[in-house]
Amino acid sequence: MSPAADGSPPHMGNVTSQLSMSLDGFIAAPGQSRQDPLGRGGLRLHEWFFATESWRDRHGLAGGARNVDAEVVDEMTRDLGAYVMGRRMFGGGDGPWDPDWTGWWGEDPPFRVPVFVLTHHPRESLVMRGGTEFHFVTDGIEAALERARAAAGSRDVAVAGGASAVRQYLTAGLLDTLWLHLVPIVLGGGTALFDGVGDVRLAPEQVVAAPTVTHIRYRLSR
Repeated sequence: MSPAADGSPPHMGNVTSQLSMSLDGFIAAPGQSRQDPLGRGGLRLHEWFFATESWRDRHGLAGGARNVDAEVVDEMTRDLGAYVMGRRMFGGGDGPWDPDWTGWWGEDPPFRVPVFVLTHHPRESLVMRGGTEFHFVTDGIEAALERARAAAGSRDVAVAGGASAVRQYLTAGLLDTLWLHLVPIVLGGGTALFDGVGDVRLAPEQVVAAPTVTHIRYRLSR
């Protein structure tokens, strides 16, 4: 990124993340697998999301609700220029890559911008339809974020998940904002977001109440 015309440093967007969470603090249910990537019953955390016009439109589907939840989705995605995600969110199992695995989303993923996948196993980049490009980063979270920032320019970077990736960025103090979508269900176990992240301080900036979920945007500090 080149400096601004007046010689000042270029503007950089926020590093943000958003996750749906149960009342007892879990972002995935027990029993995660390739068949159930969010665990048994974990899809209930995202029913509000799947019902929105905004989500359906990004997946090439008609219909969906144009409501307060859709407005929150629009706000979260309006100025995103790149994503970072963990290996397990991209999927395909552990260990060396299966070259036939190109993600959960088919040939036209919903991201539409570069996506940097954290992994221990090198892989050539994948250029998909609709503007999504998956790049595989083997040298850590800071390197992935640096590449994502360069790709995003002045736009925001989203850490899309899963839990391990978001925890690493929380622990390193590299997230600026975090949206939590609090869903009124109790999972009783599964993947807890804040395990081991240390003294992370969250200041609520925005609270949006909806019939089936409460959306809270936090500013992070240590």
